[in-house]
Amino acid sequence: MGGPGLQDFPIKCTHTQVVARGIIDRTISCPGPAGLAAANSAIAWHIELIDRGRSRLAKLRPMAFSRATAAAVVALVVLLPHLVVAVVLDVGGGVAARPCHSASVDGDAGCLSWRVMVEANNARGWRTVPAACVAYVRGYMTRGQYGRDLSSVMDQVAAYVDTVEADGDGLDAWILDIDDTCLSNLLYYEAKQFGAYDPSAFKTWASKGACPGIPAVLELFATLQAKGFKVFLLSGRDEETLATCTSENLESEGFLGYERLIMRSPEYRGQSSSVFKSAMRKRLVEEEGYRIRGNVGDQWSDLQGDYVGDRVFKIPNPMYYVP
Repeated sequence: MGGPGLQDFPIKCTHTQVVARGIIDRTISCPGPAGLAAANSAIAWHIELIDRGRSRLAKLRPMAFSRATAAAVVALVVLLPHLVVAVVLDVGGGVAARPCHSASVDGDAGCLSWRVMVEANNARGWRTVPAACVAYVRGYMTRGQYGRDLSSVMDQVAAYVDTVEADGDGLDAWILDIDDTCLSNLLYYEAKQFGAYDPSAFKTWASKGACPGIPAVLELFATLQAKGFKVFLLSGRDEETLATCTSENLESEGFLGYERLIMRSPEYRGQSSSVFKSAMRKRLVEEEGYRIRGNVGDQWSDLQGDYVGDRVFKIPNPMYYVP
């Protein structure tokens, strides 16, 4: 005995749109095929959604529909005018909908623009991640995009390293920052909702010596050593209180055999990171004769000022700003 015909469950999709200043706010069309067969036959659906001028098109592959599935599709169609929906339909599977209000999409776009400004050094002097962008930054750092961006940067570094050689005099050097370059502070900043820098709280965190190493930078570190470069680790951390735990943390994460760990001494307390690091690089070049062939950091203050090196590379970091 055959199943009920799909014509027993007529599905009519409405076509609505609101036009404001020439932009279609929302359009939905769901035409069903002519001459529908039995409910267990293969059919194809076409759902189109245009939201604020950005077209979203989903062509649904054939699958077997039961009466319950057809009813579910009807319910989905009814909801479409109110949601921005990504529809996925797999052979033999069901309908998976991911609702997302258009305001959220617009908010993510605004936060993406803010992050681009941060990385381009157009946004300066900010103390905290904007409240509206905390979830976005958390997602960026933890859901894969940060890792992909970091890999892209490190690919550029590797390509450059392939073009330079260390002379035999032992004076070709690279500078690597520590925080969120060699060692990650993501766990700390995520726990505090990416709020303003708190020297006391950060010192407590850093003193634990539990910052995870960043594998891509550790790989670069090993490559530089293998090619004969002297690697200096230059950090704005306080030398008197954090030197021991920092060196132990670095060593536990595999950063072994660096030329020197340079940290902020008492005479440089209160000065900006840019001023302090410029002074340290100047000392390496003018007083000790080193040639800085490359410089890697997550803050623009790591990469600006005097004697920055032949090439600088900025690692992404939308979590905080250091002047």
